[in-house]
Amino acid sequence: MKRYGIVSYNFYGNFTNYGSMLQSWALCRAVNRLGEGEYSAVVVDYLPDILLDKDPLNPMKNMWDTDPASLEMCRQSLPAIRENYRKFRDFWKERMDKTLRSYTSQNFSEVIAAEGLDGFICGSDTIFNINELGFDDGYYAVYPCMKNGHTVAYAASFGDAVFDEKTFRLLDKKLLNFKAIGLREEEMISYVREHTSVPVRKVIDPSLLLTAEDYDPLAEGRLIQEKYLLLYARRHNPAMTEYAEKLAARHGWKIVEISLRAENSARGHRMFYEAGIEEFLSLVKYAEYVVTNSFHGMIFSVQYRRPFVIFSRAQCDTKIRELLAMFGLSDRKLISGNETVREDMDYDAVHAKIAAARKESIRFLSMELNIMSREES
Repeated sequence: MKRYGIVSYNFYGNFTNYGSMLQSWALCRAVNRLGEGEYSAVVVDYLPDILLDKDPLNPMKNMWDTDPASLEMCRQSLPAIRENYRKFRDFWKERMDKTLRSYTSQNFSEVIAAEGLDGFICGSDTIFNINELGFDDGYYAVYPCMKNGHTVAYAASFGDAVFDEKTFRLLDKKLLNFKAIGLREEEMISYVREHTSVPVRKVIDPSLLLTAEDYDPLAEGRLIQEKYLLLYARRHNPAMTEYAEKLAARHGWKIVEISLRAENSARGHRMFYEAGIEEFLSLVKYAEYVVTNSFHGMIFSVQYRRPFVIFSRAQCDTKIRELLAMFGLSDRKLISGNETVREDMDYDAVHAKIAAARKESIRFLSMELNIMSREES
């Protein structure tokens, strides 16, 4: 059995992220299902240098957003932030199939021997976004043990990164470290194909390689007994909050909110930033409606066939737009909140499209692993 290490952005940082954790969990399981036991995967417990100074228990110390309003928002939400982190830490320790040891740039060279790995899968998430994470040696397979046919990328994303002439030259060199490259968005496909000689394809996010039934064993039971609208905000958007409040009032729903806006409890919202992975899945599954600006908030709304809208968000528009187009749900993307949205959602048709994309993406992932297996032989 060939054993591969998944190198991705998942646990470390100032703030936790449901999608980042669940995409690693999902990719690990998808690999384990391939080849009738021929492959196994483990998530590499890897902390990039750029995240070394982040403290999820005291995120205000080294935040990317340093304006007074953001700092105060986090200060007010600090008890929920810390409870949420503890739940993520427990999920990471107890639910994630991960390496026995933790790795940084200082000891990454030991990972193959220490963990019995045959190669690496870089992805998913925005590991190629240089504006957020730089040209990290783990994410771009620069470490010597990752080169020479030992690494592929699956659903790696550039996000909405901006390259110039210098960074494009650096990118060209680092792309040569991969034996095959699956990208999550279409935008950079042509460029990567032009600057490599390996297979390159657009593939779906790992969280879509599984079905809702695969996530059900993780999900908590129903947490809120009354009917509710879930408002999940990765970034504050007053228009989104207003839209959610009007929609909830029209239907007589309670608002359950996952955000750092602790002051919204005074507006009658049930604030739930402390929700762990299991609680997040439950809150999506049982919601009457989801209003979000989160890419994975959208994905799990679709997985659980919940009505939703997703608001535009800087640095996320490309991936949101492309995935909505694949779903055939482009009208669910809002900017002002005044746009017209269809009442009906044909989820049978949506899931048929996902099933077709899943089949093609699994075929590409299997091909990537076969390429590495041949290289090792």
